[in-house]
Amino acid sequence: MFFALILLALIAGVILWVIGLYNGLVGLRNQVANSWKQIDVQLKRRHDLIPNLVNTVKGMMKFEQDTLERVMQARAKAVSAVGVGPKGQAEGELTQSLGRLFAVMEAYPEFKSNQNALQLQEELASTENKISFARQFYNDLVMRFNTAQQSFPANLFAASMGFKAAEFLEIADADRAVPTVDLSTGPAPAAPAPASPPAAPVS
Repeated sequence: MFFALILLALIAGVILWVIGLYNGLVGLRNQVANSWKQIDVQLKRRHDLIPNLVNTVKGMMKFEQDTLERVMQARAKAVSAVGVGPKGQAEGELTQSLGRLFAVMEAYPEFKSNQNALQLQEELASTENKISFARQFYNDLVMRFNTAQQSFPANLFAASMGFKAAEFLEIADADRAVPTVDLSTGPAPAAPAPASPPAAPVS
């Protein structure tokens, strides 16, 4: 009888542990899903801002239409991408296209007085920073979720309970936001050439 009670207690303990494991993994999975939604909100805002910026600057960039078209093509690819992996790759390509656009804009003095372009640029840069922070938070939760599944003895039950590893979001150059170009000032003056060393005295 005593051993039967011990056995029942052990079985009850295992059942309670499995229930706790399941609930914990469900909680982590929901946190991962919610953090992905936060990223999606910022990505959609980015996608909405880009056409406004392109429409604002295309009249002043008559010789850079190819650059503008590449930005819009990259945006279309990012909007239609489905899944964490394809989305990360497409958004990375969009980040690179935006970087090239902002670099080209530096050569056009007309932007210095275009307040709408300046404001859109600032909003895009702010959105890039929010995406970077949201991506880091999402990846941290993915790490916790995957570690919880892969740790012993949870790894013996996680797959059978319907859990699988979440995918990290990798965005090329994501740690480097679209450069903030100060169009209100002229280009930085060139650095003076270093002075030549004095000639050695003739002996």
